[in-house]
Amino acid sequence: MGNPIDRFPRHVGETPEAVLHRVFGFESFRGLQESAVQAVMKGEDVLVLMPTGGGKSLCYQVPALCRKGVGLVISPLIALMEDQVAGLRQLGVRASALHSEMEYQDQQTVREDLLCDQLDLLYISPERLLTPYSLNLLRRCSLSLIAIDEAHCVSAWGHDFRPEYRELANLKQLFPRVPRIALTATADPRTRSDMLAALDMPQAHILMGSFHRSNLFLQAQPKHSETRQVLDALDRHMGQGAAIVYCGSRKKTETLARQLREKGHTAFAFHAGMSPADKKNVLLRFRSGEPMIVAATIAFGMGIDRPDVRTVIHLDMPTSPEGYYQQIGRAGRDGEPSHTLLLYSGEGVARARYWLEEAQVPEAEKRAMQGRLESMISLTETTGCRTQAILACFGETLHEPCGHCDNCLHPPSTFDATEAAQKVLSTIYRTGERFGAVQLIAVLKGKMTEAVERHALQHLSVFGIGKDRTDVWWRMVIRQLIARGAIGMVGDHGGLGLKRETARPILRGEVSVSLREDATSRHMASMGDTPRNDPNEGLSDEEYRHFLALKMWRREEAYQQEIPPYIIFRDATLREIIRARPTNRQELGDIRGVGQSKIERYGDAVLAILQEAP
Repeated sequence: MGNPIDRFPRHVGETPEAVLHRVFGFESFRGLQESAVQAVMKGEDVLVLMPTGGGKSLCYQVPALCRKGVGLVISPLIALMEDQVAGLRQLGVRASALHSEMEYQDQQTVREDLLCDQLDLLYISPERLLTPYSLNLLRRCSLSLIAIDEAHCVSAWGHDFRPEYRELANLKQLFPRVPRIALTATADPRTRSDMLAALDMPQAHILMGSFHRSNLFLQAQPKHSETRQVLDALDRHMGQGAAIVYCGSRKKTETLARQLREKGHTAFAFHAGMSPADKKNVLLRFRSGEPMIVAATIAFGMGIDRPDVRTVIHLDMPTSPEGYYQQIGRAGRDGEPSHTLLLYSGEGVARARYWLEEAQVPEAEKRAMQGRLESMISLTETTGCRTQAILACFGETLHEPCGHCDNCLHPPSTFDATEAAQKVLSTIYRTGERFGAVQLIAVLKGKMTEAVERHALQHLSVFGIGKDRTDVWWRMVIRQLIARGAIGMVGDHGGLGLKRETARPILRGEVSVSLREDATSRHMASMGDTPRNDPNEGLSDEEYRHFLALKMWRREEAYQQEIPPYIIFRDATLREIIRARPTNRQELGDIRGVGQSKIERYGDAVLAILQEAP
């Protein structure tokens, strides 16, 4: 957990603005932070919705240091707690955590600190909090506030639902005079309403910032050569920070990690089936700041605060916009340009719909899940701005196209596909609605495959009616007809059938069909070219050598303390230090993000490096 807690009292009665400057090194709040802090200072409940990297943690950390008592922070993941605690201790804040992986003696030390009023902030999991022992312990303390982080976990409609979070509604009765602040980065209107009801916060102030992340380049591509597409995306930020590739299965994470290593990348798999030791090793290396790629299931990511994730790739389409946006939000937390890529296929879309239709869940819940899935499918095939489409899922309107997605930079062309759609739908109908895309295309192309001969499909009127087009072209048409809901999966074996309500008007010629033209493979690769903004580009050769020297010092310091390097100083702060060239502690303290504690800890070392000849 890093260094022992600093044993000095906070400045009782300080204003939030003074704490913000002295402890965190910022001159002013940004966005909705000030409104959130003021509400908690008045003892009122608050729901805060801010995008990843928007500074949600300050909304409870600052008032916790200003109000009497200890701030209680409920957090779902140990990695998240440890990063937060380590970062606060660097700032001179008396913070600690209680979780299952701590030694018994360390847990006892935390309890003693808590009872002796030696803590400013205590992080705890909901499971640990709700035990009779923990609740009795906390009743003996004075709480300044209760913060519920990753609050979307409380909603059954959310993408990371955790049943134990529902029991947090009891906090109002257990601690009636303690203000509560719930925080999350993604929640659609229904999830927001459910969160407030589940936490019993009917009078809470709702503070919602824009979800727009202007530094994220959003891109979606149909799959054509999965590994090649992944490599093309990774090459754009080679050597810069980290990358996460989300896979739909444990086996896929291991296969992809091995393929990437064979191509010379530092890559690791991560999934829930790994041993605790192996998972911990990957997490430690990832948090160390080492350039690397993690091929992971969605078990990886929440609570990871590494600022320089440059690429997030999905090999399979997420089932909801919230899950998707939460996952790509792990890129570019430092505000630097970062790339996201979503790969999808018609078969994947049809399979997701089929599984959802067969799911044994209450009808109301199924309808909500279907709505989210359809929003996600629409996002993949949209011809408009992808950022506008994803923000609309959260009830936010972006009035102008974003200018930083693939459709904005390379507007797709469309074509009249009515006749092609009729040929596909007729072929599905004539072949008995039982074959997958490969065999349907064989019939359209007039190919005498083994399956065609076995089922005597060459005698059908539709045999060969599409021989003037390529296999890839017909796959594009089938994929988009699936997305439109004209085709769906039937049975467990991948066969495609007609969705008559949508398909019948197309077959009768009552509606026309316009589809987007897929780019060629070469054009697809170029479409992902984001502005290759090197954060260090503005540094002179001398400044860059000083930057490298500071990074080397930071890495050694972090190694000694067993904490991630970015907790000491983020790269952006190091660059500001380099550009400002402070000559004394006072000038160093004028730099954003350098608080009093860090000046005392590291000021002399940083100033000495700056004074050395490069």
